[in-house]
Amino acid sequence: MNAVERSVENFLAPELPLARVAWLRRFVYAFVWLDVLWIVTDPIPHGDVPPSLYRGLEVRTLLHLPAPSHDYVRVLLAVILVSSAVAFTGRVPRLAGWVCAVGMLDWVSNAFAYSKVDHDHFALMVALFVLPTAGRARLSDVDVTSRAAGWAIRMVQIGAVSIYFLSANAKMRFGGWGWANGATLTWALSRRPNSIGPWVASHPALVHALQWVALVAEFSSPVVLWLRGKALYAALLFWAGFHLTTYVMLKIHFLPLVVCLLSFLPLERLPHPATLRRVVTARPRAASEAPSSAR
Repeated sequence: MNAVERSVENFLAPELPLARVAWLRRFVYAFVWLDVLWIVTDPIPHGDVPPSLYRGLEVRTLLHLPAPSHDYVRVLLAVILVSSAVAFTGRVPRLAGWVCAVGMLDWVSNAFAYSKVDHDHFALMVALFVLPTAGRARLSDVDVTSRAAGWAIRMVQIGAVSIYFLSANAKMRFGGWGWANGATLTWALSRRPNSIGPWVASHPALVHALQWVALVAEFSSPVVLWLRGKALYAALLFWAGFHLTTYVMLKIHFLPLVVCLLSFLPLERLPHPATLRRVVTARPRAASEAPSSAR
């Protein structure tokens, strides 16, 4: 293997701790419950609407996924909840993980077969399909590294970053560079007048500045893949602030994407739950055994 091939391999499949995969799985599979029960709930009522409203996405046609029906979507929901719960525990990670991934692909593509496609779920779907490939991983595997773990983490990272870059590309396809000096944000703020949104919309210069910041940041987002240390944390903090601002002004969240951004963090450094339990239980015992002060 020459130097170029080794560099490509180290970039796409770095040696990373299995514990990071184990932690990311915990966050992702816990989020799946939140997603299907609170965020993307459309598939349930879709099972009871006229079939004429259904416009299957290409992925559904390719996989021969059926049009939603009353019983089908409810069984699908049960499959997703059970498989994600099993995958969360770390048991049969490949089987449970892929069942959850296919179920979520069916669920999400169902939700988007009646209206617009929300791009924030792309990274989540990538995570659900690649995390099972790492095999068994435990929270205690802090010192156990593998390229399989590194490849899974890197694919989640690339999936997350690509959302930003492709979003900027879409702006160029449909609006050109004039998008940044247009009234897209003003229109959105007028449709969703929340918090400081109306005040921002009343200042065109500020609106244009925010649009330019968003466009430049989205086009520059792939750089995050090469950042390390404080520079990486600064970039992640910027995107966290970006999404918080979007939510405050427009009540639009990107939680599926934000969860996947956790893949950039050294999650393996988080304290093991067993250690936290020992600390919590030891404190009351130590307090009760301490001698009372005589007066």
